[in-house]
Amino acid sequence: MSGGARLSICATLATFLASCSLLPLVDTSTWLLEAAILLTVQAAVGAAARRVPLARPLTIAAQALVSLLLLTLSFAREQAIGAIVPGPEAFRYFGLLLEAGGEDVSRYAIPAPVSDGIRLMLVGGALVIGLAVDALAVTFRSAAPAGLPLLALYSVAAGLSEGGADWLWFVLAAGGYLVLLLAEGRDRLSQWGRVFGGTGRGVGSAPVADGPGAATAPVRTGRRIGAVALGIALVVPLALPALDGGVLGPSGSGVGSRSGGGGMISAVNPLVSLQNSLNQPEDRTVMTYRTNAEQTQELYLRIVSLDKFDGTTWSPSVRSITDVPSTLPNPPGLGPDIRRTEVQTNIKAADWYAQDWLPMPYPASQVSIDGRWRFEEIGRTLVGDHGQTTRGEQYSVKSLVVQPTAQQLANAGPAPGRLLKEFTKVPASLPDVVSRTALEVTRGAANNYERAVKLQDYFAVDGGFTYNTEVQAGSGSAAIVRFLKQKEGFCVHFAFSMAAMARTLGIPARVAVGFTPGSASGDGTYTVGLRDAHAWPELYFEGVGWTRFEPTPTRGYTPEYTQDDTPADGSSTSAAPSDSASAATSSAQPSESDTCSTQQRKEGGCASTAPALVTGSSDDGPPLGTILLVALAALLVLVVPLLPMLWRLRIRALRLGSGGRSDADVAGRTLAAWREVTDTAWDHGIPPDDSQTPRKAAARIVRLGHLEEPAADAVRRVAAAVEQVLYAPRPQPASGLGDDARRVYAGLHAEVNRPARLRATLAPRSAVRVVWAAEERRARFTAGLRARWAAARARPSGQES
Repeated sequence: MSGGARLSICATLATFLASCSLLPLVDTSTWLLEAAILLTVQAAVGAAARRVPLARPLTIAAQALVSLLLLTLSFAREQAIGAIVPGPEAFRYFGLLLEAGGEDVSRYAIPAPVSDGIRLMLVGGALVIGLAVDALAVTFRSAAPAGLPLLALYSVAAGLSEGGADWLWFVLAAGGYLVLLLAEGRDRLSQWGRVFGGTGRGVGSAPVADGPGAATAPVRTGRRIGAVALGIALVVPLALPALDGGVLGPSGSGVGSRSGGGGMISAVNPLVSLQNSLNQPEDRTVMTYRTNAEQTQELYLRIVSLDKFDGTTWSPSVRSITDVPSTLPNPPGLGPDIRRTEVQTNIKAADWYAQDWLPMPYPASQVSIDGRWRFEEIGRTLVGDHGQTTRGEQYSVKSLVVQPTAQQLANAGPAPGRLLKEFTKVPASLPDVVSRTALEVTRGAANNYERAVKLQDYFAVDGGFTYNTEVQAGSGSAAIVRFLKQKEGFCVHFAFSMAAMARTLGIPARVAVGFTPGSASGDGTYTVGLRDAHAWPELYFEGVGWTRFEPTPTRGYTPEYTQDDTPADGSSTSAAPSDSASAATSSAQPSESDTCSTQQRKEGGCASTAPALVTGSSDDGPPLGTILLVALAALLVLVVPLLPMLWRLRIRALRLGSGGRSDADVAGRTLAAWREVTDTAWDHGIPPDDSQTPRKAAARIVRLGHLEEPAADAVRRVAAAVEQVLYAPRPQPASGLGDDARRVYAGLHAEVNRPARLRATLAPRSAVRVVWAAEERRARFTAGLRARWAAARARPSGQES
């Protein structure tokens, strides 16, 4: 097998192995087989183009063209010309698929179903990376830079995937790259003949080992070095606590490497996918649970609390973590006179749901779970250690249902100074409109409890806000101001805004993230889906502790201690909250009723004062297909005129490159240098005359080109070398022919005017040799067909071929 073929196979293998890191992102692997087939065809086209040989840019263009045809056949055959040639309709369909794929990526949780759009992104992405790797490693014979596109592919997959098998994808991707480097190293060694094979003798005429083993010794050494390097990359990061597992560490685990009683939890923001979860077209089940609670409307499954607001986002603070105690400490601030009931909930997480934080009711008093889990006391959360996630976990939680009265909350004393300092902190960048709005909304309130209820009712009932998951996400100061102005958003905006406004009023506040209680399944179990994802504010009251509020309209359940007009029959005790955003667009006419409770108004049972939801404009600019078509046309307009120049640069590099050591190689290099000189003269307006001897042709180039020293001497030296090669009994190599040819080019270029220089560079006359070569090959092919046809006709009728 030739070195080029070996490199091509290894480049394809490296791309395939790196593409395997995308497998955890989707729920099926059939796309990988399709990508493997297309990558193989793409590599075969490159090998055939290099065999012709075509210029390097033409080789890459041929591979790109064939890849486009294959993608058209796979994805847009009905819109293509002859099922394979892409036209305007096919490009428009590609644009629609990519647009739909982008929406699916933002809509589905990992692992996502393989829709046509996502499949095009996966297969097309693998082909693009494969083309880049093949061009760098095989066409340009530089395997080291080919690691960059491979690294980009692996980095995208590693940044999005979750789970404990990240090390496997790293090993596959790194192994493929090492194989590619070894193949290139072997190819480079082979160009030196048997220098390492021991054909000669060593120092002092001692024999040097000869045979197949000696020739492969450097290759074996390279393999050992690669294996050691891969092992170091895997093992060493695990021994460095500061790196937390290195490149193979779980993404977003946020836990230090220690497994004992210490360690730290980092400020990981779990809100990245909350909006995507709410917009899922399919409400996938996240977990199921059973509980002995009499009512489940307040059994929120809390994941983590966000208590740090830096003006850009809310996130958990960096805090110490410990082993999970058998019984969790008492909730901070909860006094003995507050009514409470302990309930038990048995939870089972879905096999696909991999969350670093453990969802459980708040406040938990005891947790029974296997695995590597750690406890953070301030937020009362459990977080996985060293890749531990909720995937398929079954666990039991004992928690308290805290039931304070409105009077107890109103009589709450001041919070401790340390807690006040930490949980009322707002960034200096927070606009004044936030605090001004908070003061206006809570005007007339006598205590923090009344202020909190007024804030909740302002968002949920009285302020004219609407619930909409399609609005622009954001969690910083600018997002809060935009939300207060537009009065449209989803739970993140309501929770963040109320918590920020409460802090400006001196009320300790933070934001909790988790799930609403879900829906009853009819067999005593409750099901929690992606659309139950939710965020809500928690405010601190001394003697009660951290207390949940619900400012989001049409979502969740408003706590009874905040309902100032709760019906006596307690009718608002549904087992599951409403998760339909359509309630926000209710057609009820605005009206007021003195008998309508806060919860009924929040759930849309009364007349709403909120404006109807207005959809945004559907004009998002030109479709993506049109953009791609225009970009392709622009690329053709720019590239096609440059093809003669690119071919000329490629031919010049081949002619003046290094060659072998035999007499035939010497003659070939000398004649190639002479052909380069004559073609350079032709490009500058001096057509070749093959009837003249090299010496007369050189004199003609010097005369017509008005060459001066040293360019004139360079032409004569090349011509003399050609005559020596053609007529000497034993041709001798002449040094510096490449430099002489370049001097001739510089001399001719300096003697002509600017239009002639541009013509020689952009539209060289000698590029017509491509047409001549194609015509010659066509003539040979036609002559061969005629000869075979004549031989077949001349063969006797009964004679076998």
